[in-house]
Amino acid sequence: MIRIDAVWLATQPLDMRAGTESALARVVQVFGAAHPHQAYLFANRRANRLKVLVHDGIGVWLAARRLNAGKFIWPRDGATATLALTKPQLDALVLGLPWQRVGEAGIIRVL
Repeated sequence: MIRIDAVWLATQPLDMRAGTESALARVVQVFGAAHPHQAYLFANRRANRLKVLVHDGIGVWLAARRLNAGKFIWPRDGATATLALTKPQLDALVLGLPWQRVGEAGIIRVL
């Protein structure tokens, strides 16, 4: 439905009360800009909620997802504040699966 050419993940947590304007301001702060056809992902501190902001070239979309049980596999604050994800990694992440193990073409490389 919405074209997404690149997916970016922020390692720092986001307050899930943030609305569209606050999330967009955070994207600009963390990633430098909100580029068209790119998605920006944030999780809360407990990693059981996820927000995705997508710039579709005309406006922005903000979606939220909450897992009923478990947590999203989220990198902790480390050496980098952002990570690029592939489409298969995004698909695994939103299901709560270990997306870091999904390589190119869905090949599992790490056990």
